[in-house]
Amino acid sequence: MVEIGGVSLQYRDLMKSIEMNDSNGADILIVEDEDAIARLMGLHLRAAGFTTHRCADGDEALNCLCDGEWRLVILDRMLPGTGGMQVLRWLKGSEKRAHIPVLMVTALGMASERVQGLNEGADDYLPKPFEPDELVARARALLRRTRIVNSGGTATPTLQLDPDVPVVYEGDKRVDLRPMEYKLLQILMRKPGKTRARDYLLDHVWGNDVYVEARTVDVTVKRLRKALKELDRSECIETVRGMGYRFLPPSE
Repeated sequence: MVEIGGVSLQYRDLMKSIEMNDSNGADILIVEDEDAIARLMGLHLRAAGFTTHRCADGDEALNCLCDGEWRLVILDRMLPGTGGMQVLRWLKGSEKRAHIPVLMVTALGMASERVQGLNEGADDYLPKPFEPDELVARARALLRRTRIVNSGGTATPTLQLDPDVPVVYEGDKRVDLRPMEYKLLQILMRKPGKTRARDYLLDHVWGNDVYVEARTVDVTVKRLRKALKELDRSECIETVRGMGYRFLPPSE
């Protein structure tokens, strides 16, 4: 067991199935100046089936972004040379490369820093120290959403739940949910149009082995609607008076 950057990994098990990749045809560009953290990212992403290439500073990253084709950029905020935020602004301002999703991974985990990164165009934000499994899950989620957006064209928009993290998205818009909000929406979306009683939701969301007041469902629905309002979809959760709640798919 090896400890790197606040997380542990089975080093020898990972190394058995991993070979270093160069930048030719790599899926993911890792921009990280700390060797141990960059190695950790590369090990787990390659173990998950991705190819990776690492840049140790912002200037090198800009050269790689100009020369290569990338599916995802994992970007540290604090970098030698050109800073991470400058790299992000350049990338999102590029007509040819603005579509590449960016996952920012940084020790600056304060809410204000996270909001600034997202406002500047980052697609997701993961503070250090992180769990490698979460890094891989978020990378997969961003790549999956990119495929949906690129192949969707003019198809009818639809709400979708990320299977790996508590996130609901529609097209290129996404909203983070609390765990119980996510579970509640998941249960309702399994049977669109079907009314679920509060007792049913209590059993299937919170579990029948814990005591939770029925009003908890109402409070969670209220929070869920507030979250969905960011996607203009709060009306998708409908109250059926005297019975419970149901999910109505977006009509447009």
